[in-house]
Amino acid sequence: MRPLAGNVTRTKRRNPYFQGDVSDHFDGRVFFNPGGRPPAGFADLLRWQLGGERTPWPASWPSPFPSARPAARVAGDELRVTMVGHSTLLIQFAGLNMLTDPVWSERVSPFSFAGPKRVNEPGIAFDDLPPIDLVLLSHNHYDHMDAATLKKLRAGHDPLVVTPLGNDAILDAAAPSLRVVARDWGETLAVTDRVTIHVEPAHHWSARGAADRRMALWGGFVVEAPAGKLYFAGDTGFHGGSIYRRLGQKHGGFRLAVLPIGAYAPRWFMEPHHQDPDEAAEGMLLCKAAWAVGCHWGTFPLTNEPIEEPRDRLWRALEARNIGRECFRPMLPGEVWDVPAP
Repeated sequence: MRPLAGNVTRTKRRNPYFQGDVSDHFDGRVFFNPGGRPPAGFADLLRWQLGGERTPWPASWPSPFPSARPAARVAGDELRVTMVGHSTLLIQFAGLNMLTDPVWSERVSPFSFAGPKRVNEPGIAFDDLPPIDLVLLSHNHYDHMDAATLKKLRAGHDPLVVTPLGNDAILDAAAPSLRVVARDWGETLAVTDRVTIHVEPAHHWSARGAADRRMALWGGFVVEAPAGKLYFAGDTGFHGGSIYRRLGQKHGGFRLAVLPIGAYAPRWFMEPHHQDPDEAAEGMLLCKAAWAVGCHWGTFPLTNEPIEEPRDRLWRALEARNIGRECFRPMLPGEVWDVPAP
């Protein structure tokens, strides 16, 4: 019997990226933040976009540091960080070269002609990269998952990409033949006999378009290596510090934490999913990091705060906690840091 029009039930779209068992952060269709908040809806997005509170960024804001030319490798207990821009860093340790959320494109958008455009050149020219062994890819937002860059990395470096659940399906379509391993929160991957990657929670969300919200998982990473433990938080809200506190207890502290400090204004809209500099400083203490790098600022105009405000607010937050500026560095493109041993 044909159903009456008034009785038609609209079925929810199937998750195209991941099918798996229900868990404390997956309801069988979409992922969620346990005890946290989902992303804001379309009405709030319009309220923000039409609110007129945004501070314009300069079209160009060059870094004071020259383009870096990294060494091929570092050895022993050396730990070297080079800022490329936004959340893209080259981290060298234990003979391995690792990139976080690699983006070399001019815009972070589904379109080449529109969307946030970088205001400074990448801190390493792509052709000056050393051999890249490993990529940590935190989630699928365009300022973190750049298909064009990943295709170039696949062609020239063939790195192993480690990412949370569901992102492997996106990458298989966007960058075929890229080597990708997807893991759930709390799962690990032995990269070598001396280096292990832990995929850990973040308080965030995901989407490549309007119809796939939260269908791929987001996360952070802990790297266990001879040089010490490293923590890359990806994109995250502070969420009362619970994730930082738990990771500090679980892993016993970190030699280095890479923490986002920008894209936080206005707070009524961004607070659940983008921490501010004060929260980042507190997060450094809670996760027991000896040193920290501030990222996710000063490259792409994403939100309302002035371009230099994340750095200035971070410095004030550090001073309020008696943390030296040398301990938590808001790095700029091309800046290189040989991270001291704890």
